[in-house]
Amino acid sequence: MTPYPYNSALITGASSGLGAEFAEQLARSGVALTLVARRETRLKQLAARLGESYDVTVDVLALDLGNEADLQVAAQRTGDRNRPVDLLVNCAGYGSSGFFDELSLDREAHQLRVNVLAPVTLAHAALGQMRERRHGGILNVSSIVSGLPMPKSAVYGASKAFLTAFGESVFMEARAAGVHVTTVRTGLVRTEFHEAAGLDTAGLPKMAWLEPAQVVAPSLRAVAKGRAFVTPGAMNRSQPFFLGALPRPVLQAMVRRMYRV
Repeated sequence: MTPYPYNSALITGASSGLGAEFAEQLARSGVALTLVARRETRLKQLAARLGESYDVTVDVLALDLGNEADLQVAAQRTGDRNRPVDLLVNCAGYGSSGFFDELSLDREAHQLRVNVLAPVTLAHAALGQMRERRHGGILNVSSIVSGLPMPKSAVYGASKAFLTAFGESVFMEARAAGVHVTTVRTGLVRTEFHEAAGLDTAGLPKMAWLEPAQVVAPSLRAVAKGRAFVTPGAMNRSQPFFLGALPRPVLQAMVRRMYRV
């Protein structure tokens, strides 16, 4: 018997960072896993370790969710009524750094497919089989920056704004069917994300950083309880309300100073 009402979970972006931590905590609770990410070697290593440590079934799908054919493979697995997924964790995503017109349009379009199209597609697939069983959960990993303008990361910021709005709307649609949809508004987390995006973190407050485990545990509790949002970290919790209350010109001025634009 697990502390969460799920027997199986599919996790995207599972090869590192938050995705790997979701896999760790769910496996520890006895949840069978399907892990999705691009890096097959990492996935297989993680799957082998979790299977041996916790005696759970761990399947691996090495897929690029920015590729249409790969995304459809993930969607078919997510919507498989013969092997139902109780919990979908949409954790895959990445960012970029630089002025929008100077960045590669192909890469920005790929980022949109991973950050926006993939979670929408997989949520659609999951909801079909979850509604029939009147049971299931979906965790969408967004960010507190979803309420901010994001110069030098315009596409990333916009993708998280979309995911936050999308998650809240589907939460309202699905709850009567017994399906919980929770949006995770993350702050600064110690993962590979910032380095991969080319973001300079030297000036960011050290006290604001969280370890992945500090984000994942409250997120799993929140979706199990049917909450629309969770914002892990004491320093982060008030930010969505504070930022939402500021007049937009004031918010823009704050961001201009922060990002030096």
